[in-house]
Amino acid sequence: MARDPQSLRCIRLFRRLSDEEIRRLDAQCLWRRYEAKQQIVGHGEPGTDVYFVASGMLRALISTDGVRDVILGDIGGGEFFGELAAIDSQPRSASVVALTSATLARMSSVLFRAVVQEHVDVCGQLLALLAARVRALDKRVSELATLDVRHRLFAELLRISRPDGMAPGRALVSPPPYHAEIAARISARREAVTRELGALESAGLVERRRGALVLTNIPALVALFQDPRRRPV
Repeated sequence: MARDPQSLRCIRLFRRLSDEEIRRLDAQCLWRRYEAKQQIVGHGEPGTDVYFVASGMLRALISTDGVRDVILGDIGGGEFFGELAAIDSQPRSASVVALTSATLARMSSVLFRAVVQEHVDVCGQLLALLAARVRALDKRVSELATLDVRHRLFAELLRISRPDGMAPGRALVSPPPYHAEIAARISARREAVTRELGALESAGLVERRRGALVLTNIPALVALFQDPRRRPV
């Protein structure tokens, strides 16, 4: 039997809550359906509510100059966002837009903080998530400060790929991202990403397949990433 899409039972943060506790929280949330490309919150806007993704895929980003975007990451079903504003009451740190149609629950910051304080498991998960985000941010800042575009691209391809179960040593990026999207993830220009991907293709380290980008030799790509002096050959 399929789960009701308008329920927080699918949210990992609430995995230890009882069915009755989930029902009470469901009733205190505002539920809304968003369509693809629709903005849910805007960077710098006021607001302290927390949003929980029951279904769909969203993207967090920052527009740097009104033209170029910096993609911070994607948010899928079972995840949430807005917790920073709920904690510190500051304006939104990023915009969030729907990539697909999505069903979201909107919870007040007062209720969110009460749930975190009442349930040890929820509090522990939230602390672990915030720590993981700080570590990921530290890593991204280090990459921006120490790596050129080529090696930032290597790092991002390794980060967003998943192992190819049919071929050891290979990985897939599916669906294949647009060059402009990769550029927004690594703070580079699209032309530079196109050039470096072309070099990887010429070296046989990347192949284009319908519906996926194939990383054909993960050990070789890792070696390139670990040695900034090397280039694809």
